[in-house]
Amino acid sequence: MTPTPKGYWIGHVTVDDPQAYQAYRAANAAAFEKFGGKFLVRGGAQEVVEGDLRPRAVVIEFPSLAAARACYLSPEYQHALALRTPVSEADLCIVEGWAE
Repeated sequence: MTPTPKGYWIGHVTVDDPQAYQAYRAANAAAFEKFGGKFLVRGGAQEVVEGDLRPRAVVIEFPSLAAARACYLSPEYQHALALRTPVSEADLCIVEGWAE
């Protein structure tokens, strides 16, 4: 039986107000817990070797693509997003993982 591929959020973020961004980080925890989201990358040092990226990289793993989508659309995450939008800019995609 082929395993169900996991889902991932891959984001690149510019934080304009780090203090206000903390409210977003506190609020997003409820959505990630509810949908099984687990941080694989959360900021940290990065070296851009091709192209242009924002200064902060984030990768969040979910049990499935459906869970990743449901998390983004959930009321819990939409509340957190409303806190993030005024204090940062982001490029975010939801992708299906590789199932071997």
